[in-house]
Amino acid sequence: MRLRAENGYRAERSYSIASPPDVSAVQITVDCVEDGEVSPFLTDELMAGDRIEVRGPIGGHFAWSVSETQDPLLLVGGGSGVAPLMCMLRHRRLRGSSVPAALLYSARTYEDVIYREELAEMAQSDPELLLEITLTRESPSDWSGSVGRIQLRQVRALIEHLGRVANAFVCGGDSFVESTATLLLQAGQPAEFVRTERFGAKEKA
Repeated sequence: MRLRAENGYRAERSYSIASPPDVSAVQITVDCVEDGEVSPFLTDELMAGDRIEVRGPIGGHFAWSVSETQDPLLLVGGGSGVAPLMCMLRHRRLRGSSVPAALLYSARTYEDVIYREELAEMAQSDPELLLEITLTRESPSDWSGSVGRIQLRQVRALIEHLGRVANAFVCGGDSFVESTATLLLQAGQPAEFVRTERFGAKEKA
């Protein structure tokens, strides 16, 4: 997405598409960075009717379609890295797919869990979808989920739950993707079935 100021200054940022290909509207998820150039404008100032420049999508390796395979789907996201994974889950749901799926989602706090109500409803209504959320910084007193960074035992348990080789997709910050991809390999996930999408450094003004 490209923004242009009245003085001619331009700023561009890339965002993952969270809406499935089955719908006409395009939805992105913006993690607001307080001292950023673009995200505060998108979250606080952009209004219906405003015009912005958009190009893409760029690339195609980090994509999944119900029509491609009936192999299980293993998704691991960190923070706003859940956005493209949500695109896949929404696509799976709209197509009425029963492909076994699991989402392991790491967030800093409960309030930072994006789509938490939609994800909870998905998992509750779909016996073939396993949802596991882990909180790395703070957790509510009544929190019954996982706490701390993703561990090898969690990844191994998800792979065993799915029962056979899955198509694995990992999205998040650089260090998150590196460590999670390593855990997947250590847990026995074949490298050719691991796809990653990573963010660069945090947006700065």
